Amino acid sequence: MNPTITAFKASPDRGRGLARDLRVRWALEEVGQPYDVRLVTFAEMKAPAHLAVHPFGQIPTYEDGGLALFETGAIVLHIAERHPGLLPDEPAARARAIAWMFAALSTMEPPIVERGMAGLLERDKPWFDARLPMLDERVHARLSQLSDRLGGADWLDGAFSAGDLMMVTVLRRLEPTGLLEAHPTLVAYSARGQARPAYQRAFEAQYAVFVAASAG
Repeated sequence: MNPTITAFKASPDRGRGLARDLRVRWALEEVGQPYDVRLVTFAEMKAPAHLAVHPFGQIPTYEDGGLALFETGAIVLHIAERHPGLLPDEPAARARAIAWMFAALSTMEPPIVERGMAGLLERDKPWFDARLPMLDERVHARLSQLSDRLGGADWLDGAFSAGDLMMVTVLRRLEPTGLLEAHPTLVAYSARGQARPAYQRAFEAQYAVFVAASAG
């Protein structure tokens, strides 16, 4: 049987590929593992059946036999450890690739998400105009550090890995803001990730859900 992941039945990102199930789809496509998708509504995400798999009522989840996982980092790491192609064989390189997965989620993503949520939820608040430059500065600081480390390399540490997969999907969250354009090294890096055939298949599969929901 194929593993089953969950995804939004009607994604709030309107097909832009920002929903986090894209990370899991991409990982599965990279390793050539077929998978099934169970689409859930926002109401179903808060129902007991889904909460039994994801205690915070979010997506994606991953179920394979008797194993149920939540959190994209844990899911992608599980996939990468079970299939060749996303983690190096050499132990030290493998450890560094996993470290970059954690860096994407723990160091890069929090200020990016905070900035995004402020733009969505605080734009009409009296403090927004004063707060926005501080949020932008925090994001640019992390982007500058990442750009310096990447330098002229194609990927973060040798060959493409799960660390790059996670980092590219985190950077994509900045596309609506225009902040990434100040860091051309990272613009090119993100584009390389999105040009990978596995990414394209994952994006197209996720986008098809949006198209079907819109047509319905």
